[in-house]
Amino acid sequence: MKNTVATMLKQKQSGEKITMLTAYDYTTARIEDECGVNSILVGDSLGMTMLGYDTTLPVTMEDMIHHTKAVSRGAENAFVVADMPFMSYQTNVYDAVVNAGRLIKEGGASAVKLEGGAEVCEQIRAIVDSSIPVVAHLGLTPQSVNAFGGFRVQGKTYDRAKQILEDAMKIQEAGAFAVVLECIPAKLAAVISRKLLIPTIGIGAGKGCDGQVLVLQDMLGLTTGHTPKFAKVFSDAGETFRKGFKAYIEEVQNGNFPSEEHTFTIDDSIIEKLQEE
Repeated sequence: MKNTVATMLKQKQSGEKITMLTAYDYTTARIEDECGVNSILVGDSLGMTMLGYDTTLPVTMEDMIHHTKAVSRGAENAFVVADMPFMSYQTNVYDAVVNAGRLIKEGGASAVKLEGGAEVCEQIRAIVDSSIPVVAHLGLTPQSVNAFGGFRVQGKTYDRAKQILEDAMKIQEAGAFAVVLECIPAKLAAVISRKLLIPTIGIGAGKGCDGQVLVLQDMLGLTTGHTPKFAKVFSDAGETFRKGFKAYIEEVQNGNFPSEEHTFTIDDSIIEKLQEE
């Protein structure tokens, strides 16, 4: 069944959890779609997972459109959400609408996601007024990593928790149809989820959210270096890759690959004739 804004709202109302995973290419998107994930997020996390940056900040609109195109081709039923990269919407409302439109028109996404609370409500309203669904993002917002002083849990004090809750209410009023809650205390996320009419998608925000999202590389054991506390490895694809790569290298070096079953034949008379010339 095709996943839409309406089906995800229905899931919240019925208590059925929403599933979301990141993907950045056609092949992965197709497999996730075949497995029945509700939504695929083309995250600006591709800056780190695919392009090797330390943060999401260098990611461009061209990067996002390129990867969103590929994912959209592989997603038949999953609802594709594309991140708006840093400085593609913060500058002014006009830029926000134009860039959101590019992710839909050129990238093939079904919705866009942007970070921030009250400060981006004007952009959310304008994008929604342009008939583009918007997912908001509160808590730890990676594009604000420099302002936060690093990747840290948000909302642990009363004032900060109250601000996140108030921002959630404001972005809902502005027209966002869902909100990602990242790295906030589970009890705070549960309160926000109960108060909002729109679905909440948690990442490091506990099971009280209406759904969950994980970065593909984290949940498949492909992340090198630090792995976030909230990330669970559901299948160690990293080890599978390593075994396959090492076996390939060994068989090429010792002459076992390619074997006869992996090659094509030609009549010996043709070879003899070529050798005689």
